[in-house]
Amino acid sequence: MDLGLSGTVVLITGGSKGIGLACARAFASEGARVAIASRDAANLETAKATLRGEGFDVFAVTADLVDPQQAHAMTSAVEAALGPVGVLVNSAGAARRTPPSELTAVHWHAAMDAKYFTTIHAIDAVLPGMLARHDGAIVNVVGVGGKVASPIHLPGGAANAALMLASVGLATAHARQGVRINAVNPGLTMTGRVHEGLEAEARLSGSQPEDVLQRQLNSLPQGRAGQPEEVADLVLFLASRRASHISGAVISIDGAASPVVV
Repeated sequence: MDLGLSGTVVLITGGSKGIGLACARAFASEGARVAIASRDAANLETAKATLRGEGFDVFAVTADLVDPQQAHAMTSAVEAALGPVGVLVNSAGAARRTPPSELTAVHWHAAMDAKYFTTIHAIDAVLPGMLARHDGAIVNVVGVGGKVASPIHLPGGAANAALMLASVGLATAHARQGVRINAVNPGLTMTGRVHEGLEAEARLSGSQPEDVLQRQLNSLPQGRAGQPEEVADLVLFLASRRASHISGAVISIDGAASPVVV
C-alpha cells in the first residue's frame, strides 16, 4: 500500500527513543524526510547513529519544548534544512508517576509542562505554516491514562486528558483549512518509560517492580504489552493520505485493555 509519504517532511518530537524513534524509522522506511527532536543531545546522536546504521539519514535538532521559543527555533531549523513540515508527530514529554500520598502542587504543574505544553508549543510552531499551505497532519501520542485514571498517574493523566480535548478541538477548528489532527492512546508499551511507572507502582503496593510488571501482563486481554513499532504503524497510517477523512479521532492501541466506549 502506497501511503503517499515519500518526500514529505516529518518532524517527530521525542524522536530519539521509544515510540518516537520507532516512528522515525517507520516514516523513513516510507521515503519521508525525517527530523527528530529531543532535549537530550546525547540521545539524539545515539538515535541518528542507530538509524544511519539501518540506512536512514535523519535531521536532528535539540530543543526543550517546555520553552515555546525553543519550539519555534526547532521548527525553523527543520524547515531551513528540509523544507516545510508536512507532518508533525508529538511523542515528547512524559509526566512522572507518583503515588498519591507523595503528590504536591509541584507535581501537577510539572505534569502539564512535561506533556501538555510540550505538545501545544510544538503545534503552535508548526500549525501556522500548515494552515497557510492548506495541508498538514498532526498526530499526538497521548497515554491512555487520559481516559482511565490511575492512582499513580493522576497529574500525567490529567495532562493527557487535556491534550486529547485540545487535539479534537483543534481538529474541528481547522478541518476546512486542510489540516488533520488526531491522537493515539498507547497502553502498556515496552519502552524505557515503563520502568519508572513500575517503580512507582511498586512503592505504592509494597512489592517489586518485576512482580508489578508480571501482574500487569497477566491482566491484559492479549497477555502481553505493546511494542513501539505497533504504535508507530498506527501513527504512520493516520499521518498518511490513506487517512484523509480521519481527523479529530482519539484511538486507543492497548490490546483491548481499556473497555471504554468513545
